[in-house]
Parts: sequence; C-alpha cells; structure tokens
Amino acid sequence: MIGLKMDFLQSMFSLKRAHKRAVSVTIDSLFLCVAFWAALLVRVDDVNVLVNSQYWLLLILVVPLSIIGFIKFGLYRAVLRYMGLQALTAILLGVIISTIALVLIAYYTDAQLPRTVPIIYAAFALVFVGGTRAMVRSLVGSGMKRNGEPVIIYGAGVSGRQLVMALVQSHEYYPFAFVDDDEAVQGSVIQGVHVHSPSIIKKLIKQKAATKVLLAIPSASRSRRQEILLQLEPLSVQVLTLPAMADLVSGNKLYSDIKEVEIDDLLGRDSVTPRQDLLTANIKDKVVMVTGAGGSIGSELCRQILKQAPKKLVLFELSEFALYAIESELTATAIELGLTVRILPMMGSVQKENRVQAVMEAFGVQTVYHAAAYKHVPLVEHNVVEGVRNNVFGTLYTARAAIKAKVETFVLVSTDKAVRPTNVMGTTKRMAELVLQAFAKEKHSTRFCMVRFGNVLGSSGSVVPLFRKQIANGGPVTVTHPEITRFFMTIPEASQLVIQAGAMGKGGDVFVLDMGKSVKIVDLATKMIRLSGFEVKNELNPDGDVAIEFTGLRPGEKLYEELLIGDDVTGTEHERIMTANELYLSWANYSAILDKLDLACHEFDHERIRAILLSTPTGFAPTDGICDLLFQQREKISGTKKNVVNFVL
Repeated sequence: MIGLKMDFLQSMFSLKRAHKRAVSVTIDSLFLCVAFWAALLVRVDDVNVLVNSQYWLLLILVVPLSIIGFIKFGLYRAVLRYMGLQALTAILLGVIISTIALVLIAYYTDAQLPRTVPIIYAAFALVFVGGTRAMVRSLVGSGMKRNGEPVIIYGAGVSGRQLVMALVQSHEYYPFAFVDDDEAVQGSVIQGVHVHSPSIIKKLIKQKAATKVLLAIPSASRSRRQEILLQLEPLSVQVLTLPAMADLVSGNKLYSDIKEVEIDDLLGRDSVTPRQDLLTANIKDKVVMVTGAGGSIGSELCRQILKQAPKKLVLFELSEFALYAIESELTATAIELGLTVRILPMMGSVQKENRVQAVMEAFGVQTVYHAAAYKHVPLVEHNVVEGVRNNVFGTLYTARAAIKAKVETFVLVSTDKAVRPTNVMGTTKRMAELVLQAFAKEKHSTRFCMVRFGNVLGSSGSVVPLFRKQIANGGPVTVTHPEITRFFMTIPEASQLVIQAGAMGKGGDVFVLDMGKSVKIVDLATKMIRLSGFEVKNELNPDGDVAIEFTGLRPGEKLYEELLIGDDVTGTEHERIMTANELYLSWANYSAILDKLDLACHEFDHERIRAILLSTPTGFAPTDGICDLLFQQREKISGTKKNVVNFVL
C-alpha cells in the first residue's frame, strides 16, 4: 500500500512545474469547499444547508479570492518536498485572507452565516491545505531518504538542512542523524532527522554502521574545524565536507557537492584577511609579468593578480601546455568578472636574457614576480647543472633584464630550503637571493625583494595528493622518515602574502612568511588515513587497512626546515610577514663567483660546481655525495675505461 502511494507521489512529482501548480490550485479549491461545508454542517447540523443558493454564491466568490491570496503569498512557488517556513507563512496568511473575505462577502450579500462558522472554517482550511502538505512531505521524506549509505551530518544549521534536502534527491546517502554542539537544538527533529549531541557520535556510528560524517559547517573557522576533525579522527570514519560558503553563495558549488576534507583544515590555521592597499600597490593599472606562470605558485599568483585589475598581465612560461592552460583559465575568468585586462601568453626560458628583456621592454613591464624555478629536491640533485642554470642564472638574467627594461619592482619567490641548505635546490635558491641582494645595492631604478616560505598544499611535488592516491589504492602510504617535519600553507594564502610583501619592500629585503607550526609528516599521513575512513595498519593493529612505510630520506632531504638563517628578524606592518636581516655579498665579489660557476656548468664539471657551491657563503652542508645522474654515468664509464686500460697493460 505504501509502495503504491509512493509510486503515485513520484508520478506527481515528475509532472512539469506548470502542471503541478494547476493540480495544487485545483486540490486547494476543493479543500476550501470541503472546509466551508464542513464548518456549516458542524455548526448547523442540517444537511439542508447544502442546497442554500446564498451559501453557494458565497463559496463561488470566496474560493477564487482565497486562491489569489495563496498565489500572492507565494504558496505555489514553494516546492512541496522542501516546504519550510515560507510555505507555512503563505498558508496561514492565505487562510486569514480567505476567512476575512468570507466574513465581508457574507455581510455585504446579507447571507445568514452563523458567527462561529468563519472560525471553524479557518481551522478546517488550515488542516486541509497545510496538514495535507505536511503529510505528503513526511511521506516523501520517509520514503526517499532511507535509500543509500547511512551518514551523519555534523551541523544542524541552515547548511545542514540544505544538505539534507539535497541528499533526499539522491539514493547515494541516507542522512539518519544530525550532531550539533548547540544544546538548544539537541533533541529536536529537523527535516525528519533527529539532532544529537556530538558526545554520542561513536554510538550513532555503531548503531547504523555509518562510514561517513558530512561536515555541514562551511562558515566555521579553520581552528574550529580542526577541533571537530580531531574529535572524529579516532573513529576512523570518512569525513566529507561542504564547499566553502563563498562558493555556495556565488553559486559555483551546490550543497550536494560534498568532497573530501581539506588538509588545510587539519592544520587549523585561519588565514588573515589580506590588506587591499598592499594587494593593489604594485598591480592595479600596471603591467605585471609572472615568470613560471604555469607552475603551481606562478598560476595562483596570476589568479590573484588578475583580481586586482592590472592593465596587462604577461604570462612567461617555458611549458607550452602549462602556458595554454593558465592563459585559457585566466581569459575565461576575466570575461566572467567583466575585466578588460589584456592577457599576454609569452613562451620562453628565463635562461635567455635577451628574450626576457625583449618581452619586458615591448610591453612596458612595471612589476615582475619571478616564480620560475626547479623546486623538486631529488630531481635537482639528479640534474645539478640544469638546477643551477635555471635557479641561479635564470634569476640573474631575469633580474638583469629587469634593470635594463627599467622595471619598477622585482619580487623573487624563494623557499625555506634556502636556509642552511643540505641540497642543491636550496643552495641555488639562496644564491638566487644573493643575486637580488647584490643588485639591490647597485645604482638603478628597480626595487628588488624576495619572499621566503615553506611548502604549499597542493603544489607540484606536495605529499598531500600523493598520500590521497596511495590511500585510494589501499596503501602503503610512504613517508621518508618518522621524525620529518614540514611547514605548510595554502597556495592562495602564500600567493596573497607574496604580493603584499612585495609591496612593502624597500630594496634587498628578505621577507619571511609566518608559516605557523611545523607539521610532522607521519602524523599528517595518519590523520589522512583515519579521516578517509580507514585504520592504520601497524604492529599494534595488524588488522588495519592502510600501512605507513618509511622509505628513508631522499638525496638532499632535510628532517627539519627553517625560515631564518640567524635570529635577526623584525616584524612588519603585516602580522604574517617578517623581514630577515642576513649577510650578503657585493656585486663585485659575487659576480666573480658566478663567472666561475658559469664556466663549471658549461664544462659539466660537477666536482668544481660542488666546490663553488660549498665555498659560497650560503651555508650549504650536503648530506650526500654528488647525486647527479650524468656525473655518475660518466664516472661509471670513465672507471670502466680505466679498468680496461689497466687490464691491457
């Protein structure tokens, strides 16, 4: 019987919107007629009233006026399955208007209507028009939302209610319980779902064998989200979350677009609202150029720069595909935002000074964000010459081109790995910083500064996407060392801080971003496994789902990252940006070192390159020998030849 009812309701819901409204109007008209005659019969207790022409005339006039009232109050715009306060208000006001119309028409037509009939009529109308809607909505909810995987929704606010409505339409999930910190709503029933205290969430999970918790708190701070995630982590349930409130409000995302919990929520770090004056200082109505525009940092810099309405945005990138991707994205964004920014995709390498200079001069570049670099530690260890060429000389040539093109501001995107480096990549980035520090003391019109920060979530080479992939494949999750730690920051926050720091530079500044607390990578891996709904497999829990394996430190990898070479650091006008006062070389002294390094790279003399890197005041303290693959192969071939000669002799 219930199945037949549900089939009928489903067929009704499948009608076109106009047809459903016509059906609703017809049914409501019948309900008002029934309410009127029922009220008369209850009061008069005489079936002869049914043939009274005065009452029929009264009814013919009242019903259309009542329906018009319902229409004006928006009753037929409300979707029955999602009937809420608006629909209830429309019903109440409509019934009041209908009752008033009944009294007035009866008075002016001299109809002999007992005084209590309008009150009884109003009660019946509310029951028929409102009660039947509530009953149908209850049937729909009970019949549809029990399909799919049982899940718990954390947050019984507006977002949680919207999420329930979205899930009702899907057979994928069945929301069987709310949990909420607000004691005022605990114990209530919202959208047919009971609200519980978070203290019994473990019991709820066992009760329905739920494997997922959906976070419906898009407006909560990151620190609050971190607290909730720490509570949920030991339960080994998969935690999914709603998109950010900004995406929901803008319409870019729907409430049904639930996704895996963001790792930055685990860090519990609330980003600081950027200062608009600093964001626009070097960008608005200016010609801005980003090198490495297609990389993870460079592309986000481009997105942030575009929002500040530069006159032109020059995208300088070596990779054809990366340049095409970011140019297409930015062009679409500019159209969407109604911006008239001219986006210029320029292919080229920062190792070709004449190309860089030609681009800067041709378009009149005023601000440069130099993000082009090789950043992957093991890859640079295996390709030392290219790492030095791109990171050191690429920065040298780009900076020199900027001086010749009379660029106003030059900002280098640096890294925490430049501090007491144990690898070639970090050393080359520190040498790139020394280039700018040396140029900053020379006479020219370009203002140089550099911004140093740690790892960013989601960048190329980040552990987060790797861990996600490994967890999805059932493990193991690979961590290089049980004690290794890293600083983390989101790419958008890092890019905004780079732009703001660049605006504060006076010349030769080394800005250091506040990265918060360092994160133990093994702890991050453990949290990701548990919040994906799995248990960590180890000696204490051999029946777990995903194991963590330690693979050993990679060539040049450090256990701990630092942001400062010394302790001489001062704050700035921005709470998340500091400036470091560090030693540097004059251009006269440094240029001689670079000349020797250039010759060593040209001759692929890896031992001399290593010696120069060690002798330059960068603090380079390698933990491995020369790991360059070309050097090792040549050494292997050379050793083989020597052995052959010795054998012949």
